This record gives sequence, structure tokens and C-alpha cells, in this order.
Amino acid sequence: MAEAVPVRCPACLRENGYTAPVFPCACGSPVHPPLDLSAPPVQLTHRTWSDTWVTVRCTSCGRESEWPHPELGCGSCGTVVLIPVHPLERVDGEYEYGSDAGTAGGAAGAGAGGSAPGSAPGSTPAAAARPGQGEGQDSGSGAAGRGGTGGHPAHIPPPPATPVPRPAFRPVTIRTARDAVATAALYLRWLGFRDVRQPDGRPIPSAAVDLRAPGLVAQVDPTTAPAGLRAVECVWLNGLTASATSVYFSLAGYTKEARARADELGIPLFVMDLTGMPQPVNDPADALVGPDA
Repeated sequence: MAEAVPVRCPACLRENGYTAPVFPCACGSPVHPPLDLSAPPVQLTHRTWSDTWVTVRCTSCGRESEWPHPELGCGSCGTVVLIPVHPLERVDGEYEYGSDAGTAGGAAGAGAGGSAPGSAPGSTPAAAARPGQGEGQDSGSGAAGRGGTGGHPAHIPPPPATPVPRPAFRPVTIRTARDAVATAALYLRWLGFRDVRQPDGRPIPSAAVDLRAPGLVAQVDPTTAPAGLRAVECVWLNGLTASATSVYFSLAGYTKEARARADELGIPLFVMDLTGMPQPVNDPADALVGPDA
């Protein structure tokens, strides 16, 4: 297991202990993202899929896989920060971890007024990357001088960025109630929810289990009876109280009344089979899984 490292919150300056997660490679060896402790953590204000995943290389077999980007919620103020990692760099035809910080660290350096790679000391990244402004041209020439962005006039928006494809979800076989809770937590992380907290101890087979994350309240029902109307309304009330998204997972499905009420309240419903692959069963769940979620 990786050792805990101190991470200082940029909002309240509290120092939190963080342990890098360990993931199982397809070859069976444990892998974990290589943290770049020389770069400051970056406060997460807007989540994108490109920032949610990071490429990690297995030191045993060399396989490269996409895993969740290291992330930490401050225990004092609740601020969520991205922890920079070392990126993979191509050296002599092979990828190796470089010494520079990852995308999160690079963004932090740019935001702090640091120089872009290859620019002169004291120059700003915007000036180094401004299109149409080279030798012999003043700052008023080109699209930038006319109020454009990236070669597009100000009145014409740039084309949308190409969406980053989501990696395939790796299901976990469900044999016990604890497996059902772990699978639901893993699926929520795959959807983009970070810092999903599982309850301590072994789940009671006859009771539903709550999962919490910033902006999320989820309930996992590992029983063999379909979830009813009251269960759906309870998770909706919990989400309403916490100003969070409510999600429900069930092994045995839902009653007709529960599904109708979930559609009215906009609660995503999922059914999990024993292979560990959650399936959406209503429109809110489809929207949550969709590329625009």
C-alpha cells in the first residue's frame, strides 16, 4: 500500500493526508498513479472527462490503462482538488514517466503566471501562444487583434471540442451484499463522481446501504425484493436535503409504483445483475450515463 502524503488545500490551507489509490492491472500487478508532489494541487471548479481520467503504466507488464485521476476532498472546508501526476512521455519509442507535472500541475503553473515550455523568462503563456503575432507583427494584427479567439472572429464561436471517449467499465462479479455496494461505488466513480465514500463494516443483507460523494446521494439495495415507492422517495428526500443528485441501485428491480415515482422526481434507477454490470432502467439514468452527463 502506498504511503500517505500531505496535501495542502489551496482554499483554507489545511494539510490533509492522502494515500494514492492502488488499482489491479490486467496482469494482476498493483498499479497506482505516480503523484507529482512538486506541483501544487489544483482546485476543481469544473469537471471534464479529460481531467477525470489519467493514463497509468504498469511497471510489470508495461500495459497502459485509464484510471481515475487522484482527487481529494478537504476535510475542513470541503474543497475538492486534483492532485497532479507525472505524465507519460515517449522516450526512444517507449513511454516513460517524465519529471514534469501532469495536466493538473501544468494548469496550476499557467494559472500562477509561470512561463510556458519554450518561452522566454517573464513572457506570459497567452503571449507565447497568441496566433498571428510573430516577428514583424504588432499585437493588433491577426485574429487576436480583431477580438477573435483561435483564428475565429468574435461573433463566430469556435467549433466545439471533440469529446473524450469514456473508458469501458470493468464490472466486478457480485457474490455478496458487500460486492454489490463495492460495484455501485466503482460505477459511480466511472460516471465521474469523485471521493465516493462507502460505509464502514459489512453491509446487512436485509438493508439498503447509503453511498455519499460531493453532489451525490446514492442507495444500494442488495435484497432480493424489488425496491418500493417508499425507498425511492427516501433517497429523493436525502438528496434534496443535501442539495445533491439522488441515485438508486437495486439487485431485484423496482415495483411499478416506484418506477413511476422515480420518473416524476427525476431519480436515476439502475439494476445490477450478478455479473456486476449496472443497467439504467429509466430516462434519468440514461441521461446520467450519456456523454453529456
